Amino acid sequence: MDKKIKLLLLDDEPIVVERVKSSLEMSGYYIDSFISSKDAMDKLKEEKYDVLITDLKMSNPDGMEVLKFAKQIQPDIKAIVITGFATNQTAQNAREIGAVEFIAKPFKLSQLKKILGVIAGVEDK
Repeated sequence: MDKKIKLLLLDDEPIVVERVKSSLEMSGYYIDSFISSKDAMDKLKEEKYDVLITDLKMSNPDGMEVLKFAKQIQPDIKAIVITGFATNQTAQNAREIGAVEFIAKPFKLSQLKKILGVIAGVEDK
């Protein structure tokens, strides 16, 4: 990967964050990861990201609110929503707000890497 793609990863499950972060870092992505929505939103105010990966079902605020916030302050950010509570309606809502992809948990890391490769314009490793 020529340009290091910068991602913000947010999930309230530490095991998901650890698993995704370590795998994507090995593929050459730069990742700031969070288990707190508020902390992630504070970081979005400070730094520019190429991609946001966020869970949906979290407390105060939830992933939809984080997505809305991210798209307001960083309109060019590409957003991927991951959730264990996937429905057609939540997928549609996320896309209307600006998500480019919606992935149901559990998912394979290879699936996420393939999607990232497409939206970031780089080949999967």
